[in-house]
Amino acid sequence: MKKINGRRFAVLAASAAMFALPMSASAQDAAATYKGKCAGCHGADGSKKMGDYALNSPEAQKMSDADLASTITSGKGKMPAYKSLTPDQVNGLVAYIRTLKK
Repeated sequence: MKKINGRRFAVLAASAAMFALPMSASAQDAAATYKGKCAGCHGADGSKKMGDYALNSPEAQKMSDADLASTITSGKGKMPAYKSLTPDQVNGLVAYIRTLKK
């Protein structure tokens, strides 16, 4: 295996694969999940500031996919944890949030 900065390529590839968006989560499903679970507080376009910043803000868009997914599943501040969402639904929401950038 090829070494990259002292780490094996396989480790990097496995780490990247863990956070890859699955193809099974459709954009329509993600939009419907966002509308049903998120839009009430965050706004249809992600512009309502909840906590430190709005979902469509550059600050939120700079968050890693893993951090966004963790916030969705574990909650933060007044935001409830959405532990009932499947990994595909969480990844779909993360991808949908990326479409909200200003």
